[in-house]
Amino acid sequence: MEIQGLGYVGIGASNLSDWSDFATGWVGMQMVENANASRSFRMDDRRQRLTIDRSLADGERYFGWEVADAAALQALAARLDAAGVAVRQEPKSLADQRFVRALIGFQDPGGNRLEAFYGPAVADTAFEPGRTISGFRTGTLGMGHAVFHVKNIDDLLGFYRDILGFGVSDYITTPFRAYFMHANPRHHSVALIETGRADLHHLMVEYYSLDDVGQGYDIALGDPEKIATTLGRHPNDAVTSYYLRSPSGFMVECGWGGKDVTPGHWQATEVTVGPSLWGHERKWLAPEQRDAARAMKLKAAADGQRVPVQVIEGNYQKLGGVCPWWDATKAAS
Repeated sequence: MEIQGLGYVGIGASNLSDWSDFATGWVGMQMVENANASRSFRMDDRRQRLTIDRSLADGERYFGWEVADAAALQALAARLDAAGVAVRQEPKSLADQRFVRALIGFQDPGGNRLEAFYGPAVADTAFEPGRTISGFRTGTLGMGHAVFHVKNIDDLLGFYRDILGFGVSDYITTPFRAYFMHANPRHHSVALIETGRADLHHLMVEYYSLDDVGQGYDIALGDPEKIATTLGRHPNDAVTSYYLRSPSGFMVECGWGGKDVTPGHWQATEVTVGPSLWGHERKWLAPEQRDAARAMKLKAAADGQRVPVQVIEGNYQKLGGVCPWWDATKAAS
């Protein structure tokens, strides 16, 4: 598989000031370009991860997928071409705008503009977050994940799985259909949610510290209308998160504690305990779907469903056992 992770995202939008406030003060990114026509933001050592561009139409977007080198880029282009997908070798001028060595452009069956690139530029200064956070979990995992609204999952699943080479991590069939796919140890770098329309559902960024999420949620509580999905935890990727409404309407998930998978050695399973283990009241769902999701969460609670917390070495302290009943339960399992 050539694709290694989600490298960058571009959003067409005219409300640059709103995006500047949102990306820095709410999410914690660093603004590195304040031009008349665009804003660019860092999350780590890369020159840019997110670009907001008023020269693109509102709602126009692109998603940059990283590959290792020129050979991997050409191999991916050849496989796309063999599958009948129109591929464009983009000019150096566009590569310079993206701060990469070279890139190709193409579309998925849902009409999303995708790019593949190699050779991202690294900044010569340290990352300075827009609000006080411990940092974003990026590196070889990419900048996070992108989740798309799709009219019919079956129209796109084969493209991402069989042509682009993503592995299926797991999937949901109720209260809505969704597939989660990985390109690296991050549980998913792309996901498809069947909602009957084509659009960007959300982008996800992952912090190093749970406190980064909690303190960001406190900021969001100052303007509750910006909260699209309340604080909660997913059972499949184990992320604790909340979702914000971005200035462009799609959501941004701010999370912590994502589970790793093992690419090439992972068995996909159906997620049956609910799209969330607890919390995550989804204001965007239809009432009957919200009721179904709530019923699944209550059942998960009644059944005693638990998911181990995923931590980074050095980012936790181990406590001694203080509950004889729990210690006995663990010893007996």
